[in-house]
Amino acid sequence: MKELTMILFERLGLLLVIAFVLTRTPGFRSLLYREYSLKMSIVHAFVFGLFGVASTITGIMMDGETIIRSFIWTVEADQLVVSSSLVAIVMAGLLGGPFVGFGAGSIAGAHLLFLGGIGAVANGIVNPLTGLLAGLTARFFSNERVISPMKALFIGIFPPVLHMQLLLIINPEANGTVAIVNQIGLPLVLSNSIAIAIFTAMIGIVLREQENEAALAAKQALSIAEEALPFLKKDYPQQMAAGIADLLHERLRLAAVSVTSGTEVLAHVGIADDHHRAGDQIITAISREAMRTKEMKIAYSRSEIQCGRQDCPLDAAIIIPVVEADEATWLIKFYFRKAQHIRPVEIMLAKGLGQLMSKQLNTIAAEKLKSHIRDAELRNLQAQINPHFLFNTLQLISSLFREDSERARYITVQLANYMRFNLKLVSNPLVKLEKECAHVAAYIDIIQARFASQMAIHFSRPDHLPEVYIPPSTIQPLVENAVQHGLRNVTHNGRIDVRIKEETDTWCISVTDNGIGFSRERLLVMQEKQTEDADRTGLNNVNQRLIQLVGETAQLQFENLDEGGCKVLFRIPKTMQQRKEEIS
Repeated sequence: MKELTMILFERLGLLLVIAFVLTRTPGFRSLLYREYSLKMSIVHAFVFGLFGVASTITGIMMDGETIIRSFIWTVEADQLVVSSSLVAIVMAGLLGGPFVGFGAGSIAGAHLLFLGGIGAVANGIVNPLTGLLAGLTARFFSNERVISPMKALFIGIFPPVLHMQLLLIINPEANGTVAIVNQIGLPLVLSNSIAIAIFTAMIGIVLREQENEAALAAKQALSIAEEALPFLKKDYPQQMAAGIADLLHERLRLAAVSVTSGTEVLAHVGIADDHHRAGDQIITAISREAMRTKEMKIAYSRSEIQCGRQDCPLDAAIIIPVVEADEATWLIKFYFRKAQHIRPVEIMLAKGLGQLMSKQLNTIAAEKLKSHIRDAELRNLQAQINPHFLFNTLQLISSLFREDSERARYITVQLANYMRFNLKLVSNPLVKLEKECAHVAAYIDIIQARFASQMAIHFSRPDHLPEVYIPPSTIQPLVENAVQHGLRNVTHNGRIDVRIKEETDTWCISVTDNGIGFSRERLLVMQEKQTEDADRTGLNNVNQRLIQLVGETAQLQFENLDEGGCKVLFRIPKTMQQRKEEIS
């Protein structure tokens, strides 16, 4: 008996190693969450049935009192098979329920019946019966994620006892049946119950790993959502969708990722991009349902994806609605090669990402609304002529009428042009560069007339400007800043140069003066982020409107010149020729 027990534990060690490998497969892990389907139940029954067959093959045979240790391929009529197939069958029933347990037991029992020998019928009956009973027993522990090892140890006692009883019932007159039962009964009870307890302990370890994976998934979702923030701020849906799809495909290593609006595919990255393309119309019912209900949907079959290509490698998908202002504005789709690749971790990650991105979009929308309100207020204030500027200009015109009436009339016209332009700021987010230049020229003429003895302002621009659009009143505040701050302490020989120069892909607009320049501390602050204190509010307003309406590449740049003074410049992409309609 001692020798038999040691041999059984030795063979069980090999099977437990195989079982440990089995627990690492995605298909097995779906059993732990009791997410059953007919297809998966058949697969699991087949796998556990093969596991039972392997347990039989690695078992031992007894010829009277002689123990034969070789692998079991054939069995003589006077030989008895002693195996641990019941361990696999019990686990099949406990994890998969009666259907999986009975199916696995039928496979293992049919194999034992085919081998023959003493107790072949008992072996053939006890395996499916044990699987069915184990599945029914599992229903009493349905509230538990996994049966504890101590309970499994107790449950594991009964299948070998049932086996011994069937041997005695079916073969009551066989020579030596009672002696055989006495010899193998205790070793089988000990080995089977301990093996089942160890197997359930292994499952507990797998579940803890799943929990750790879930924690990592939550952390990954937060990290990806943070990285996605710059793309969510994009003005163009195609740019935003392409950035999000690339990021998710790279970070999550999915088969493919799509980002769609309510009507069409905006971006697709990954396999099947030869027929899943940007611009395709949304035709799937499950996508429309996700948009309507604003709830995540999972397509476990190719028919639900509704791809028109029979050879499409995408077999399953998670469809995540992104909700903005209580409306599903677009969808993120995670595609998988097989439905089995959709684990609970992927579902949790997808749900978390959808919620985080929805919150981010709502936050961005609120920030944009505040920005637009602030911008409207600023433009409204800009539309009101500075009373000091107007008073000083009118006083200049009054004095010029006595000295140079023609000059006075010219300044009057320029003041009218300047006022007319300011009054139109509220209704125009973008204006032609040509009109902005006319506004700057009017301002320069007025200032030049007022401070002719203190400074000279030179405006250099191409003779012909294309229809490039620019936020209104962006150049004039830079000139005004140079007059009021750059040349504040200059009483003569002051100089301001305003230049518009064409580059390869942009128009460079710069304002240079030979005044006091920026202090070192001020320059560092303004290079890092636009300051908002009182004396730089004009520059900050210009910078914010450039970034919002043109993009990050148009933000103001500051530098002090070696010969004294400073330069402020920005660049307008030539693509602004096409953006007027989109922004208006």
